This record gives sequence, C-alpha cells and structure tokens, in this order.
Amino acid sequence: MARNIDDIQRDIERTRRQLAGTLDELADRSKPQNLVGDAKTAAANKLQQRNVQYVIAGVSAVVIGLIALGVTRSRRRSSDLKELQRLLAERN
Repeated sequence: MARNIDDIQRDIERTRRQLAGTLDELADRSKPQNLVGDAKTAAANKLQQRNVQYVIAGVSAVVIGLIALGVTRSRRRSSDLKELQRLLAERN
C-alpha cells in the first residue's frame, strides 16, 4: 500500500523537529560553562567515594611526612654548620 504525500510530509516534519531538538541539545551540552559544570559534578561525586578519600588522605599524610622530614633535616644541617663554625672560631 502506497503512502500518500500528506503522510510523508508529516513524517518529514516530525523528523526535522526531532533533529532540531537533538541539535539544540548537543549545542547546549557543548557550551563551555556546561562542560565545566559537568566536570565539577563528576569530580565532586568522585570525591564522595570512600576509597578515593582514603587515597587522598594517604597521599596527604606522605606529603606532610616528607615536608616534616625535610624541615627536620634542614634544621639539623643548620645546627651542625653552626656548631662547625663555632668550633672553627674557637680554634683560631
């Protein structure tokens, strides 16, 4: 059974509207502010995961420990240098 022209034209118009809606949605999704918002939401959701929080806490503890170690070693070196300077000054 052949379709009449009116049915074909309605199908074409419906398809055009659907395509226009899809293009509008793609344009909206690809706006930079929307991409940033999606990225922020994804990052916030990721940070809510317990295992990610544990990893961040572990890395933070290691970094703080390394900084404390560096400060301690620096102070010790400074103290040793001052002691050497004092000993050399007494020797002269």
